[in-house]
This record gives sequence, C-alpha cells and structure tokens, in this order.
Amino acid sequence: MKVLLVEDDQALCTALARALTDAGLLVETSGTGSDADFLVRTERYDVVILDLGLPDGDGTRWLAQWRADDIDLPVLVLTARERWSDKAAGFSAGADDYVTKPFETGEVLFRLHALVRRSHGHAHPVLTVGDLRYDSHVGSVTRAGMPVTLTAQELRLLACLMRAAPRIVSRTELSEHVYDRDSEPDSNVIDVQVSRLRRKLGGERIETVRGQGYRLVAIE
Repeated sequence: MKVLLVEDDQALCTALARALTDAGLLVETSGTGSDADFLVRTERYDVVILDLGLPDGDGTRWLAQWRADDIDLPVLVLTARERWSDKAAGFSAGADDYVTKPFETGEVLFRLHALVRRSHGHAHPVLTVGDLRYDSHVGSVTRAGMPVTLTAQELRLLACLMRAAPRIVSRTELSEHVYDRDSEPDSNVIDVQVSRLRRKLGGERIETVRGQGYRLVAIE
C-alpha cells in the first residue's frame, strides 16, 4: 500500500510515517496542501492521510477540489478538530474516514487497510486468490495454509497483484506501489522481484503478459 501523509507537524509526521513504514506500508510525506495537490495529480497512491490545519489553507479546501476534479482516491482525515461541525465539513468535502488526534497508530493502520480494500471492491480484510491468502490486518501470507515469508517490497507487490486479480498489472503500476517517488529503480527491478515471488509462491502463479505486465493466477 502506498500512502501520502499530509501533515505539517514535522515531529508527528515523522513518527507516524515511521510507524506505518514499520508496518510494511510505503509512505511519502507532504507538509502543505499545494505540495500534496501536486503529488496526488502526478503520482499514484492507494490512500491519503490528510490533516486539516495546513499552513496554506484548510485541508477541506484541497479535498473538495480533488473531488471536484474527479480524483477519487480514498482520503482519511487525521486532525485535532473533534467537533461535529468539523467532522461534517470533512465528510462533506469528500473524506472517506475521520480520525481525531490523539490517536492510536494501530487504529489508523486498520482504517487505512479498510479504505483501500473497499476502493478495490473487497470488504473482507483477508484477500484470497486461489489458495493464496493475504491478511491485511497482520501482514501475513499463506499458501495452501502454509505461511510464506516475504520482504516488505515483495509483500507490497503481491498485495497489488492480489487486489487487481485477475486484471493485468503493468510494470509501471507495480513500481509505483513498491518504490517511492525519489527512487529510480533499474528497469529490471520489478522483474527481479517477481522472480523472487515466483520462487516463494510457485512459478505458475504469476503470469507474464508480454508487452503488458503481470497477472496473478488463481490456483487451488
């Protein structure tokens, strides 16, 4: 999962980004609404965490503009404003969820996973493709009931393929879900990651579609 965290409190931003990264998420940060606006229009994210009290305008202003421009990625508002009127304003602007500060990092993590699941049409926290199961709450993968150990990058890549299945996923899309915008991976890095996944999961599970990308195949 690739997350854009928009928060101008540097200490809070750093701590939350570290906690989410430790949980296996790919996190990029922004301290202003204008920078976040540029990023959501030029980069691919699974979800946005948005503070409301930004130095260059209320977060609801930016959120409302995204929705007006048909930018429909899930947005979790994370703010100290806890009055009902503030919550109503956030949801009216287009928020998908709302968490007030102070907060438990675990709650934020669960809510992020739930938002991304729903955006891909999955209601249950466990994704299943054939005999592969990925529990997004705990970040565990099993194959035919047996645990599979994956690196953080391999897990993000597999989760992307599982959420998309049976759709073909391009190398570009996979790269955007595995690496942050400041990384410049070699052209064959995704191929190498896919090869490693095949060794751990079975080569027949990930199909290469020439000129298009990869597709996860359901095997019972």
